[in-house]
Amino acid sequence: MTEHPGRRIPSLYLTAPGPCPYLAGRRERKVFTHLLGNDAVPLNDALSEAGFRRSQTIAYRPACESCNACISVRVRASDFVPTRNFRRVLGTNSDLARHVTNGKATREQFALLRDYLDGRHDEGGMADMTALDYVSMVEDTTVNTDLVEYRTKGKDSAPGDLVAVAITDVLSDGLSMVYTFYDVAEGARSLGTHMILDHIREAQSRGLPYVYLGYWIDGCRKMSYKARFRPLEALAKDGWRPFDELIRA
Repeated sequence: MTEHPGRRIPSLYLTAPGPCPYLAGRRERKVFTHLLGNDAVPLNDALSEAGFRRSQTIAYRPACESCNACISVRVRASDFVPTRNFRRVLGTNSDLARHVTNGKATREQFALLRDYLDGRHDEGGMADMTALDYVSMVEDTTVNTDLVEYRTKGKDSAPGDLVAVAITDVLSDGLSMVYTFYDVAEGARSLGTHMILDHIREAQSRGLPYVYLGYWIDGCRKMSYKARFRPLEALAKDGWRPFDELIRA
């Protein structure tokens, strides 16, 4: 982690072991801290650089005793050039417009989330999420967070149908994609890929060098897609390194 003189050292806590939601038969633990007070924004910046993720007012990272499959990854947006397939995805979704909202959860967003969870993650940890849970996920933030809607273009420049949503933290060195969901009936659009590509473009337009994608998990098919976005960096014990270099080690 980069040194930040004068910044308080956060209190860290360790969860009890529990079943791993990604790799069958393994146990997970997390180390976490609270993002509160005046230090919340710079602390979230520093912890994101150190491989932590945010959930509401908590920053956490894996601390498993016998497994190191979870590897924090980020796209080097400043050097990213879309492949032919990525250009096709962008073209397919050229009829969509991004809207950064007022950061308030809506019934429309929650309905889309419920369809997404029921269609893609009906056995995951968020399967029983309620409307109140969703409000907390979106609105309980002490850092700089964008709530981005992706909509079809309606008539006379009016917003059209909501097809995807991204909850994104704005860091000092990039954009951190906290959570995304989309219309599972629009499979031909590759909306998950499109949102990452759109965030890369947004980072480039803001002059931010990185887009943080969370954890690539060795052996987990659901997380394998992250390796497609090159150049990709992975966090090792000695700092951020090219993804391919770390995986070959």
